[in-house]
Amino acid sequence: MAAIFFRELGRKIPHLLVLATVGLFVLLERSVSREIALFTLLFILLIFLALEYLRIELNVSIPFLNSWVRAKEERTLHGAGYFLLAAVISIAVLDIRIALAALLMAVLGDMAAGIAGKQYGTTLLFKDKTLRGGLAEFITNAVVGLIVLHNIYIIILMAFTATIVETFINDLEDNLYVPLFAGFVGQLLIYLI
Repeated sequence: MAAIFFRELGRKIPHLLVLATVGLFVLLERSVSREIALFTLLFILLIFLALEYLRIELNVSIPFLNSWVRAKEERTLHGAGYFLLAAVISIAVLDIRIALAALLMAVLGDMAAGIAGKQYGTTLLFKDKTLRGGLAEFITNAVVGLIVLHNIYIIILMAFTATIVETFINDLEDNLYVPLFAGFVGQLLIYLI
């Protein structure tokens, strides 16, 4: 169990670093302006994309990036790149609490699903996704929602959306899909409620 936890945590370190951009955004938005804060996030995204270009197109070894790259990402954009793109889009378009909840659900929910699914999962739902992994993800997503948000309907529907998207995305990039779909649902509910 401990080995699975630390492997999942290690896999999520780049994503946790991306979450630090949310803090940077809030700091810059409050001290300078929203435009400068968004421009800074775009600059960070462009730096990451330039590093990925060097790694993928020119085969330049970038030690801190290479240590996080999984086999399926050797010739494609790292999952953290998609997550950073989702963070920039979410922060630019959504209420900051909705964006933060959606991003945290993507990271922590996926981690909980991975740990529970690998350790205790026996009933397959879709491809390699298990019922227990899905339940662990939903519970984690709901807890994240309870910490970040106030409206129980938004919390439940965002947690459900994030869980469903994570469960049924296998070949596409869940780091992009989960926060954008969950965030969209949360923002839509803000408009409707």
